[in-house]
Amino acid sequence: MSNLIMNWLAIAQKLLLGISILTIGFILANIAAHQISKLKTKNAKIWAHITRFTLLFLVTLIATQQIKLDSFILTPTAKNNQAIAQQQNSNLSWKNVLLGGGGYVTGIYLHPQQKDLVYIRTDIGGFYRWNPQNQTWIPITDRFPKSQSDYYGGESLALDPNNPNTVYIAAGKYLWSKPGSIFKSTNRGQTWQKLDIDLPMGGNEDKRWMGERLAVNPFNSQVILFGSRRDGLWRSNNSGETWNQVTSLPNNSRKGIGITGILFDKRVSNLVYAVSYGDGIYKSTDAGVTWRKIPESPQFPRRMAISSNGTLYVTSSKGPGVTKYAKNAWSNITPEKSQATFNAITVNPNNPNHILVSTGETDSTRLYGSWDGGKTWQRIKRTMNSTVPWWRRLMLKQPWISAIEFDPKVFGRAWLTDWYGIWRTENYQTNPVVWTNYQKGHEEIVTFALVSPPKGAPLLSAVADVDGFYHDNGLNAFPTREFGGQGPNFQDTYSIAYNEKNPLRVVRVGGNRWNNTFGGATSTDGGQSWQKFPTFPEKKMPLRVAVSATNPEVFLVTISDEKPLLTKDGGKTWSEISTLPKGAKGPWNWAQPLAADPIDGKTFYYYAGGKLYRSTDGGANFEIVNESLLRDRWHSLKTAPGIKGELWLSLDKDGLFRSTNAGKTFSKIPTVERAFLFALGKPPRGSKVPALYLYGKIAGKNEGIFRSLDRGRTWTSISDRSQPIGNNPNVMEASKQQFGLVFIGTNGRGIYYRNTQ
Repeated sequence: MSNLIMNWLAIAQKLLLGISILTIGFILANIAAHQISKLKTKNAKIWAHITRFTLLFLVTLIATQQIKLDSFILTPTAKNNQAIAQQQNSNLSWKNVLLGGGGYVTGIYLHPQQKDLVYIRTDIGGFYRWNPQNQTWIPITDRFPKSQSDYYGGESLALDPNNPNTVYIAAGKYLWSKPGSIFKSTNRGQTWQKLDIDLPMGGNEDKRWMGERLAVNPFNSQVILFGSRRDGLWRSNNSGETWNQVTSLPNNSRKGIGITGILFDKRVSNLVYAVSYGDGIYKSTDAGVTWRKIPESPQFPRRMAISSNGTLYVTSSKGPGVTKYAKNAWSNITPEKSQATFNAITVNPNNPNHILVSTGETDSTRLYGSWDGGKTWQRIKRTMNSTVPWWRRLMLKQPWISAIEFDPKVFGRAWLTDWYGIWRTENYQTNPVVWTNYQKGHEEIVTFALVSPPKGAPLLSAVADVDGFYHDNGLNAFPTREFGGQGPNFQDTYSIAYNEKNPLRVVRVGGNRWNNTFGGATSTDGGQSWQKFPTFPEKKMPLRVAVSATNPEVFLVTISDEKPLLTKDGGKTWSEISTLPKGAKGPWNWAQPLAADPIDGKTFYYYAGGKLYRSTDGGANFEIVNESLLRDRWHSLKTAPGIKGELWLSLDKDGLFRSTNAGKTFSKIPTVERAFLFALGKPPRGSKVPALYLYGKIAGKNEGIFRSLDRGRTWTSISDRSQPIGNNPNVMEASKQQFGLVFIGTNGRGIYYRNTQ
């Protein structure tokens, strides 16, 4: 308000000054003209008029320059409009809620010619490129839409060693899903060209931490090799335009694992090695046209590396952990004669005898270094410098290290990737070695549920593997801690719900898949701290929770493949709800069948098999109030904020439905052709109608993300073509605190948000 007053004072001041100049100028012009007209000359009157006109023109010009209406009124308005436009443009883009890693980074790649040109691949979060200017990772596969979500699985990546701008990726998540493919970029991942090869791939399948399956010949960049999981070796002679299967390398590898590694020798033209997992290592001297098996090669190799003097180093399981191949002979150089599985390995490009290696497939990873080609080893001590506040315990042990790479352009620097992110050291010769994690931009969390309560944190997130978060630092900074930082720690949190009367009373359910223990916790401060349920039935996996609108001690929990449970005393005692069917099987299920009425604390709703169940006695008993609904496994039932008895039900390809009589009848929203996800949020100012958001299909429009302020009669697109949020979006939530703020959780690319005001 003070800025507005100051602006108007400035405007008034300039107006008064301009008017004063005009007034004084008018008086002076008249005086001058009067004096000239008194002269006893023939043209005195004509000159008097000319003088008056000239002086008035000059004075008006001066006054206008002082007033400058177009400057102090129009220009600031234009600037304001420009600022608003810029704000609107920024709001058009979807951004990641900053979490800080959390998913498996299965490979790292440094270009041999270009300093700081680094890429990573992930198992379910796509591919990223390093931005050295602001120390962040740029996602380079976010343009894949939902229909191509399998391409977010990172099977392999290969750099063209002769051209820093060219990069190839093999993308596909699961062998049982749609075939994967290989893509080529000539601008470092800004755009991609799909190549003519479609094969089953498994970026999130077994042995995904090994590699690399994709390789470019350093002596001829047109020759590319790809080792598949099921269909053997493939070769291209024209930079990926066409491909042919190589039959000279027998497909004797373990089914579903296949050819896990391709490695060209940078010193000897056309020399290349291939790992046939379960069979051994093969060698080609004609760039992959013909192959022969190397006698006595390791049967189950993990990774390979070649030194600048031509020595081949291999990590393995079920045998010597580290071996080297030189002068046609194998030798066991395993550190400490360990029987562990070894995985990541790298050789210093500037010193052929300097090797780094790690144990693999373990939570207690060990790192070793050798400076004499593996004759002797030193166990590397580590100091962990975490830039993410909530990383602790296992995450600081660098579990399941996938890849280690020396930086070819920066002496002393090395990178490694593990189960949760990316680490770098600036001096691998110190003892201990200091490792710093670089996580900004790498968002690979799998979400189970999102809640934006009307009070407290802007967001509570329930996620896989790293529990969940109270976003105390907002959306653009890492959270301080996981839920488990102030209470019981779960591997997964599956659902969160709050009490409408007091939104700071929150309940969450989850557990640990690794040891089959489950339960939940309650919070009285909005999710900052948690208290474990006093009891919970053993071996039962809770999937969804709903809390009474008036009594935070009363909440219902759906159970995986069993009947739901009810507690009336905050988790001290539990009873089975016999009048409801068994719940869906979890945990990888994102249906939302359970909801609490936001006004009536004794009313709960449940959808299953085309039927709407309702309880009016606090959840103890349910009855069917509607059995004419369509059936869909992918469904979501939600209540309208602050409105008693208003229900919304999405049934994916069958559309979106609304009930205003507590579920007795539902009417279809005619404009919605597909409702994959939806959310209800705070109304705009002056309205009581909740903002409605949809990830789906509107009649006459392409599939995308939309907002409606009139209960679905009309829609506005809030999509961004450059970020379709295509990596299996699984949950949608809208803020109850701020109109226009909406969230989408994914299956491997974290949480997106956008302010649509």
